[in-house]
Amino acid sequence: MLTNYIKMAFRNLRRHALTSFINLSGLTIGLTCCLLILVYVLHELSYDRYNRNADRIYRVTRTFYGPNHSVSLTLGTVAPPFGPLLKNDFPDIEVQTQALPTGILPVRYGEKRFNENNAFFADENLAKVFDLTMVYGERATTALREPFSVILDEAEAKKYFGDVDPTGKVLRMSNQFDVKVTGVYKAFPENAHMHPEMLVSFSTLNDTAVYGAQQLRTNYGNNSFLTYLLMPAHYPVDKMIAQFPAFIDRHLQPNPNGTKASTQTSLELQKLTDIHLRSHTDYEVEENGNSMTVAIFGAIALFILLIACINYMNLATARSALRAREIGIRKTVGADRTELILQFLSESVLISWMAMILAFCLTTLILPLMGGLAGRTLSMGVLAPVRVWLPLVLLPFMVGILSGLYPAMVLSGFKPVKVLKGIFKAGNSDLSLRRVLVVFQFSISIVLIIATWIVFRQIGYMLNKPLGYNKDYLVVTNYQNDLDKTFDAFRNQLLADPHVQSVSRSSRIPTGRLLDEQGVYIMGSDSLVPVNVNLKYVVADENFIPTLGIHMVTGRNFSKAYGTDTASFIINESAVVALGYKTPRNALGKAMSYGGQKGNVIGVMSDIYFESLHQQITPLLLTYPGKDNSQYGKITVKLSGSDVPVALEHLQRTWRTFAPEKALDYVFLDNRFENLYKAETRQGTIFTLFAGIAIFIACLGLLGLSAFTISQRVKEIGIRKVLGAGTGSIVRLISTDFMKLVFFAALIAFPVAWYATHQWLLGYAYRINVPWWIFGAAGLISLGIAFATISIQTIRAARTNPVKNLRSE
Repeated sequence: MLTNYIKMAFRNLRRHALTSFINLSGLTIGLTCCLLILVYVLHELSYDRYNRNADRIYRVTRTFYGPNHSVSLTLGTVAPPFGPLLKNDFPDIEVQTQALPTGILPVRYGEKRFNENNAFFADENLAKVFDLTMVYGERATTALREPFSVILDEAEAKKYFGDVDPTGKVLRMSNQFDVKVTGVYKAFPENAHMHPEMLVSFSTLNDTAVYGAQQLRTNYGNNSFLTYLLMPAHYPVDKMIAQFPAFIDRHLQPNPNGTKASTQTSLELQKLTDIHLRSHTDYEVEENGNSMTVAIFGAIALFILLIACINYMNLATARSALRAREIGIRKTVGADRTELILQFLSESVLISWMAMILAFCLTTLILPLMGGLAGRTLSMGVLAPVRVWLPLVLLPFMVGILSGLYPAMVLSGFKPVKVLKGIFKAGNSDLSLRRVLVVFQFSISIVLIIATWIVFRQIGYMLNKPLGYNKDYLVVTNYQNDLDKTFDAFRNQLLADPHVQSVSRSSRIPTGRLLDEQGVYIMGSDSLVPVNVNLKYVVADENFIPTLGIHMVTGRNFSKAYGTDTASFIINESAVVALGYKTPRNALGKAMSYGGQKGNVIGVMSDIYFESLHQQITPLLLTYPGKDNSQYGKITVKLSGSDVPVALEHLQRTWRTFAPEKALDYVFLDNRFENLYKAETRQGTIFTLFAGIAIFIACLGLLGLSAFTISQRVKEIGIRKVLGAGTGSIVRLISTDFMKLVFFAALIAFPVAWYATHQWLLGYAYRINVPWWIFGAAGLISLGIAFATISIQTIRAARTNPVKNLRSE
């Protein structure tokens, strides 16, 4: 019996080739989209799960509180003493490990010089917490035991040493100390939340020239250390977290106002498997994903699959007239309704299986493009686990039954007497399920159109909003200690070229995060009193403000001509308000203390968007270190823009003269600015792609419904033509009904789209006001596309010779 159903299914597919092709195309496109999104979603959900103990690993995070216990800063890193103290105070911890990202680390081997961006100091316990596979050298648990030892991943080892075993070779770091290679390890996989390419033994930090053992034990202000804990299976970590306030008060001194330390800072434990999608601290080792994005894409995949199934239903019922006599004859010769339903379902499942096979092939071909759009390296390998491939094997059956059941019920329900007489009618009600489903299809499509439009408008708003500084032709590189004594000469040589306009130093630059904060006191009635304000700071020289083109509202900039400027401050307009001064001019000359340094406010600069537009403009203070270069981290060079290649070559030559041991790495500030919104740009591009696909599949559905309606009204069209109706009037008559469906779809889509985009925009401190015309334009676009789709069928029917349609009358 089953073989017979399959044979008949193939025959019917060949007999109705065009309908079968449209059905197959719609399902193939829908399933391909689902598979692409499924691979992406599974990849995002797989982060860090390659570790055999992933469910038992936790990262320690630290939060700082401001006024009214509001969160001022949350970090995915903590101070170095916390790791050993936690292991000591909580004996249930099985293993504790620490790692310190080095930032930009200059490394040399012979004549090879590189600036490493993914180097970490790490202890030997790292291999006990994370899965680390060694290729050469010592065991993973001993390779980092001795100070001044280093292990590299395979790509790094090849970069420095070629294809030979590098064990025992020596690298020079920061032109300050040597390290011996003790092994090579396999690179951390793509789905890891960090990708260290070079691991230096943590015990190296005990050396005073590198960091110092005393600093590791007592420095609670340097919150740059990654700290991970391996806990026993099924351990109640909430009980441990509840003891953290007492732990903090036990080891940290009370605040200057006498309150406990736990009132201004706290520790938390974060599951390793939650870091990628659910951690959005102010400092992460690498850019994380977003659980909301994964959920949105998952919903899009489901909706597109539903749209594809709806198309099958509409197209199958639309072609019912072609199979009405077949059904009538089969019923007359004894076929019961169950047999007919099984026959139609077998055709549906067969098409679904063919679509699934084609979808797998297309997904394999398109996956690299999808990975490029998503900024990920995606692989079909994520579909290999049984819990994934088994549902995929069952999916064609579910899709086939879901999309074929309604047409099967409709077609098998035809009355043979009426069918064979040529008088049958199948679901012509305005409230029929097919019309409801088309409304559903276009509602989804319109929501996607509006969402895509608003995403791109928000991106354009962020990229084009005046920032309060000039980001064009600014070249940024990392400050090097080699320039401490020669920076003035270095700057003068750069300025000797007319293509270079200005050179400055600072601890941070715009497009980065403002993470540095210290206690602030302002003058009260007769003495300095503490102020509970989140006042961030940047260390900057006298050229920082003119190099970035920042406007001074009142007062003056730092100057070498004033020796007292090393004890002076410049604040922004937001800081004026936060500190309680009535106007910027009122703040001038006011005494204050910041981080223990007493001084006076000598100037007020305008507010600038230092961080991304996700964050509010924060109160900011600039300090001037004078001859103390230890806090500088960045060099900013302003180019004239007249001949950028010549200016960059001059920068390279000058750098080689003054810092020959360090490679020059630079980036343009406007590129860093654009990278702030790279995730949104990718999301907008993917939204556009899937919105277009949803519209296309919805149009196939509308094509099916219009074909069904026209097949039911061919005699009416013939009579109208005989009575003198023109093609235009017939097109208007039939199209009006369908335009109503799209109109109703728009009415449903508008509030859904407004709510969804409003929630998304809340993630930005500065955002667009959504104009009403976007909704109207999206509706008109959908109406236009729908009208074009319907007109194809309607015009063909209207031009058909009425004699042909009325021949049987």
